[in-house]
Amino acid sequence: MPAAAALAGALAFTPMAQGQTVFVSNEKGNSITVIDAATRKVTNTIPVGERPRGIALSKDNRHLYICASDSDHIEVLDTESLEMIGTLPSGPDPELMTIAPDGKRLYVANEDDNLVTVIDLETGDVLNEVQVGVEPEGMGVSPDGKIIVNTSETTNMAHFIDAESFEIVANVLVDQRPRYAQFTADGAEVWVSSEIGGTVSVVDAETKEIKHKISFSVPGLQKEALQPVGIAITSDRSKAFVALGPANRVAVIDAKTYEVEDYLLVGQRVWQLAFTPDESQLYATNGVSNDISVIDVADQKTLVSIPVGSFPWGVAIKP
Repeated sequence: MPAAAALAGALAFTPMAQGQTVFVSNEKGNSITVIDAATRKVTNTIPVGERPRGIALSKDNRHLYICASDSDHIEVLDTESLEMIGTLPSGPDPELMTIAPDGKRLYVANEDDNLVTVIDLETGDVLNEVQVGVEPEGMGVSPDGKIIVNTSETTNMAHFIDAESFEIVANVLVDQRPRYAQFTADGAEVWVSSEIGGTVSVVDAETKEIKHKISFSVPGLQKEALQPVGIAITSDRSKAFVALGPANRVAVIDAKTYEVEDYLLVGQRVWQLAFTPDESQLYATNGVSNDISVIDVADQKTLVSIPVGSFPWGVAIKP
């Protein structure tokens, strides 16, 4: 049986896992840390490929996809047995990825060859490769699955890609080094973080025009320390949270007025963010302090830090 077909079969028949589990990729540790969300205790550490960064759960939560950046492929972890069940093809240096709303496709940013790779999760095959700007990183997909957004760090653009034709339908110039793209749940906006530019651009998803730019200011910190990366927006669009990198803070934003309401102190070099399924808590990965922070969303307070592996980067939470 071909490897892709064997992998597809394994993906189809793995039993569902029970309980809420947090997965964290450790960029320098070459591992995935597994945490029981109820006890906030590390329950396992799983060796993976080199330099794991972006991670994403399948639509049915049975599998965790892992960008093994320096291994140049996507690894697939069974979230119940915690065993690796195979790999998926990717271009060189996969950084971040997102899954289509119907769960059938994986969209991967390949930094070293300026491509977005489209993978069919039912067959394990590459469907297409889309040429984008220099050093692609951020990946987003609209709630209806019709538009993919990729951010290119060096070209400083958000590329809007038609998910059927794979043609770029718009290029939106944002500030320097865009790292992340996040659609609002209603599909009306795309928020793009610019790490070196120090801003988040709010893009109208229909007109493809920037409608607002959010900037940040923390007393006592140099502007250069405020480097927006990961973004998380509540499904009702009441709040948005932005990881500010070496500022060691997560910004709290009114997602309708775009006003910054607060800055929450977390660990060192905060990278990525993920809500629990009910959006009551937010997990943040802290790349230099080797821990993750747990934030109470309603109270806007950092509750606890949990030590993980070396240089945590990505985070995903399984219900």
